[in-house]
Amino acid sequence: MHFTKIRMTGFKSFVEPTEVVIEKGLTGIVGPNGCGKSNLVEALRWAMGETSAKKIRGGEMDDVIFAGTDNRPARNLAEVMLVLDNADRKAPAAFNGADLLEVARRIERGEGSHYRINGQDVRARDVQLMFADVATGARSPALMSQGRIGALVSAKPAERRLLLEEAAGITGLHSRRHEAELRLRAAEGNLERLDDVLGALDTQLQGLKRQARQAGRYKRLADHIRRQEAILYHLRWLETSARLEAARQALADAVRAVEDASTEAARATTAQAEIAETLPGLRKSEAEAGAELQRATLALRQLEDEERRIDQALQDALRRQEQTAADLARETTRREDAATAIRSLTGERDGIQRDQNLETEGRAKAARDAQEAVDAVEETETRLGVLTGEIAVKDAEAQGIGRQIAEATARLDRLRDRAATLERQREQLRADGIDVDTLGAAESELRGKEEAVDAAKRAVEQAEKSWREAQVAEAGARDDLQAAQEAATRLSAEEDALADLLTENDGENWQPVLDQIEVEPGFEAALGAAFGDDLLAALDDKAPVRWRLFSWLAGDGAAPLPPSLPEGSEPLSAHVEAPGALAGRLAQIGVVADEAAAERLQGDLAQGQRLVTRDGGLWRWDGYSVRPGSATAAGARLSQRARLDAIRREKAETDTKLRRAQEAFETARSGAAHAAGDAARAQNALRDAYGAVHAAQGRHADLRQKNEGLASRLAALHDAMQHAEQDLEAAEAAVASLRETEASLPDLTQRREEARTLRADLGEKRARYIERQNILNQFTQRAEARRDRMQPLALSRAAIDRSNHAIVELETARRLRECLGL
Repeated sequence: MHFTKIRMTGFKSFVEPTEVVIEKGLTGIVGPNGCGKSNLVEALRWAMGETSAKKIRGGEMDDVIFAGTDNRPARNLAEVMLVLDNADRKAPAAFNGADLLEVARRIERGEGSHYRINGQDVRARDVQLMFADVATGARSPALMSQGRIGALVSAKPAERRLLLEEAAGITGLHSRRHEAELRLRAAEGNLERLDDVLGALDTQLQGLKRQARQAGRYKRLADHIRRQEAILYHLRWLETSARLEAARQALADAVRAVEDASTEAARATTAQAEIAETLPGLRKSEAEAGAELQRATLALRQLEDEERRIDQALQDALRRQEQTAADLARETTRREDAATAIRSLTGERDGIQRDQNLETEGRAKAARDAQEAVDAVEETETRLGVLTGEIAVKDAEAQGIGRQIAEATARLDRLRDRAATLERQREQLRADGIDVDTLGAAESELRGKEEAVDAAKRAVEQAEKSWREAQVAEAGARDDLQAAQEAATRLSAEEDALADLLTENDGENWQPVLDQIEVEPGFEAALGAAFGDDLLAALDDKAPVRWRLFSWLAGDGAAPLPPSLPEGSEPLSAHVEAPGALAGRLAQIGVVADEAAAERLQGDLAQGQRLVTRDGGLWRWDGYSVRPGSATAAGARLSQRARLDAIRREKAETDTKLRRAQEAFETARSGAAHAAGDAARAQNALRDAYGAVHAAQGRHADLRQKNEGLASRLAALHDAMQHAEQDLEAAEAAVASLRETEASLPDLTQRREEARTLRADLGEKRARYIERQNILNQFTQRAEARRDRMQPLALSRAAIDRSNHAIVELETARRLRECLGL
């Protein structure tokens, strides 16, 4: 086979029908990039059965249809037709009957594609196999696209095998083999499933056989059980008969016993009457004894309560006594320990007092020596102090003035540097300052955002309130709609049932005269009793059972008048509207109030007349009567028709209510949905407003904080600069004054020489004073040591006094309890 031409319509860039002829030899297509050369190759592959949209540079298969441009609308279908020369008859046998083969593929947007060969619909698989049999196809290596040469060079062995199979012309065989293998595997799978089904059926068969055996066994056992139950019932009947006979005998014995008991009861009654005479005195004695018993019971309860209180007080006293004994023992132990300590410290105190008496004279002499040394030291220190003071004052004054001059000079330099630094900082802060307009704009923006939040809150509250009201309205409308639907359904069902009952006629479909009668409500039973099945007859002359209209019924003056109804009855015709054929019958039917009136007037009826009551009673002139309440087919039909009319009237009202309920429900549901949307939008607006106000608050807070910080720093710098200027002026004046004072100070060389001589003399006197003071300190330390040793003795005596006091209190409490008997 040879490709002769390719025809494209609506395929990618080929929007108009385009035909490309493929002559013998080489046919080339030349053109710039984007002119559609590759679309020709893709059209060829697509027509040969390509199923992957990616292989033809598309996201989905509908992308091969012309998508339209700015000037041309999109197309909804695309078609590619390949024309092949089959003059050599080398096509597959199924398509080898023509010289030319036209293979076409057509796709509609959203509908998929289908294939045709020579106008005959075929499967995609048939087209793919046909091209595979002639060693080509949509994915044949013979179709060389971009990058195909490199892919063939680096192909894997399995891919090269496909190339060799196509060159050998056996691709179709392999495709059929693969399809046959798939079918064989599917058949094997079906056979495996069939084995599973057979196994399951066999299991079910075994189960059914087992159930059949169980059923047969159950049947046999049921027969045995029934026979045994029959025997058991017979035995129970015999036993019951014996018990019945025994019961009858027991009844006779009981009757005799009752007679004996009655006699005994009479005697007991006589004895009771005799005893009853003595009963009042005994009851009086019983009442007195009961009163005495009540008083004794109350006294006993009081004594028991008093006993419980005394027992409780005794237990409390015993606990307090035990606690007092423990406290007494503890205080006694403390007193004994203190007495022991006092005895041990008494001897030490006597020795300390002896040592104190012996050291009194030595300490007095040491104090006098120390005092003499102190006086000498103080005299020398006074002289040295006066001299040193004069020198120190002058030195200090000179040094102070020098130091003050240095400090004042350094401070003056620092103040000048600080003033320059503060001036630079102030200029920098003024440069970095925030504009008042910017801060005002931020405040205005913040107020606007806060007002927007308040408005959004009010909108949310109103929307949520409207939503809740809409939900309540929707729920109410839904309940009303359900009630209306239920009522309409119930009435429709009852209407259909009654309509089916009332449309039943005889085989000829003759309309009964009953359907042409209008009865006043409440008189249906009376009409049915008066006519009976006569109301089922028709008015048509062709009907086998019919009513006829005679001339005297039509109002002919020559006709005799019918006899009048008895007094006390009214004609039924006053409550019934019926065709003229029934006028004669209705005129001879009277309606009475009740059964008694009918019984009274039945003898006054003329021939053919009858009386009825509203509840269906009938009394005829010939003595025939029907009790009230007896049902008749005609009465039931009349009641059913009346009910049908009432249902239809009620149904019309119900349909109106249902329609209104549906409209109200739709309105309520639409309102609820709209309210829910409004609430959601209001919530989103509130969320956005909160976000905006938070951002505005952040910006305003940053600006205000920065502005306040700058203002505070500027104020601090201004104050610092004022203080620095004042300090600078004071420092300059102080430096000048100190330099004048320094120039007027005297020379101190002779005074310093005298001070060195007095310091040497003072050193010797201080040494003698220290030596004598050390001796006095030793006496003082020993006296303090004796006082420290005497302190535990005083503490032990205080502990003994506290223990004695506690023991006295505890003994007093114990004696008091003993006196009280606790």
